[in-house]
Amino acid sequence: MLAFLLWLSGCQKAPEGVQLSGPIFGTQWSLIYHGVDESVTEEKVKEALLESFSVVDDSMNHYLPSSTLSELNRLPAMEVMEVDWDFALVFNTALDIYYATDGAYDPSVSPLINLWGFGPEGVTKRPTDEEIAAVEPFVGLDEFAWDLSTRGFVKRDSKATLDFSSIAKGYAVDIAADSLDELGLEHFMLEVGGEIQVRGTSPRGDAWRLAVERPTPGSRGQIFTAIEVKDIGVATSGDYRNFFEDGGRRFSHLIDPRTGYPIEHDLVSATVVHPSTMIADAWATALMVVGTEEALRLADVYELAVFLISREDDQLVSSHNDAMTQWLMEPKVGGEAE
Repeated sequence: MLAFLLWLSGCQKAPEGVQLSGPIFGTQWSLIYHGVDESVTEEKVKEALLESFSVVDDSMNHYLPSSTLSELNRLPAMEVMEVDWDFALVFNTALDIYYATDGAYDPSVSPLINLWGFGPEGVTKRPTDEEIAAVEPFVGLDEFAWDLSTRGFVKRDSKATLDFSSIAKGYAVDIAADSLDELGLEHFMLEVGGEIQVRGTSPRGDAWRLAVERPTPGSRGQIFTAIEVKDIGVATSGDYRNFFEDGGRRFSHLIDPRTGYPIEHDLVSATVVHPSTMIADAWATALMVVGTEEALRLADVYELAVFLISREDDQLVSSHNDAMTQWLMEPKVGGEAE
């Protein structure tokens, strides 16, 4: 589960402007906008959003049996399948991050996620080392062959599967935000399951204020720090909500594809700011897998603005790169000193 990014207005009172929301992708979407022509009705806005969301639903929803992704996951080995353009774009983005992180980010990790009990059937038990070793051979994007010019995909092993949960919501936000632009909305904040795109100014007339949640169990709604952003995408990933305990050890839902085991390091929350919410979404997960030191290095290499929260003994400490400085609100709202 992604850590939530909460929207702040002023600090206490509710925002002015039009507010819409609804269910999608097993989570919720919400929109706040203002300053539109009277001809742009709420019905037109909602219709534009749902039409964009349906594109992602039909292409990448692994819970929808008729989706492109589900069809590919059922595909026998070495049988060619042509995928849609949206699928190809998202896969290509995921592939870039897969190589950039030496496989730490991997949308084919779902067999391991299911084995650890974080799939649709829920947590069962810690798998044995032998069970993990048996699954690892068909995890990795090298198990897929593709020709992006024809959008033809082939699986080397029928057991290889993809899961775009860590990138599809961000892509949905991006294309839905573009549809709002085309409709004439210049000032809005769109959020789907914690992935956010903001355009223009807030109803106050200044930057949009977002809060990064304190990353500890039982702290839902508590603010660690806040950022002020304009015309940008934001995503946060954390390991503090979805986990189970076995034999006195805590096992996170974030599985390192390179080892087959849940992450075990100091990083507990990663927030990424990037023009593309899709890229911010995927990189937030990737950085959680690699840990604090490598996350900061990769952020600078790939021009990401990042804010990280790590645990040192019983304390939470934050770190960020220079690219993030422009977005941070001062003073910090609720975090310990860096």
